[in-house]
Amino acid sequence: MVTDVDYYLSEGCMRCKLGGTPNCKVHTWADELVALRQIVLATGLTETIKWSMPCYTHNGKNVLIISAFKAFASINFFNGAMLRDEANILVKAGEHSHESRQLRFTSTPDIQQQADLIKTYIFEAMDLAQANQKTAAQPKPTIAFPQELIEMMDALPALKTAFNALTPGRQRGYLIYFTQPKQSQTRTNRIEKYLTKILSGKGFHD
Repeated sequence: MVTDVDYYLSEGCMRCKLGGTPNCKVHTWADELVALRQIVLATGLTETIKWSMPCYTHNGKNVLIISAFKAFASINFFNGAMLRDEANILVKAGEHSHESRQLRFTSTPDIQQQADLIKTYIFEAMDLAQANQKTAAQPKPTIAFPQELIEMMDALPALKTAFNALTPGRQRGYLIYFTQPKQSQTRTNRIEKYLTKILSGKGFHD
């Protein structure tokens, strides 16, 4: 378990087998993460750990997370879609992200040069959190069941029962993952890999 940010910076988020090893992504971007941390703390946000990563709050409300990815270090704004982004530097966190947006960095000098601009984005995000402003909820598109999952459910009724008992969010997570591959065999392999989890009532990330 990651208990504080110093531990995160020295060992990683520990959510994969690379945690605590030189190959952890946190070590790749250690200097950049430290630079981002200094800028964030200078804005007066409260530092804590959530989801094994450095999380920063304002009056108890989540504002942002700093984290390491394979290709960059980032600040991830929980409600980034509401930011004005006049410099046009925010990036959608993922294909299916609705609210979160990222600032991505690959060098410490770049972070230091943009420190004032980064703070401007953080202060605006703090104001949004204080005002409790959120983006309007949008209906999520329906994801069709892959034929391979339908056939497996027909052959294993317990799988159908267990899948239908999952929360809509967990079902959606699995369906997104299962439908990504173009090859039928790859889709089948993915479903088989997660059979035990589904039958146990667990979600994709549990």
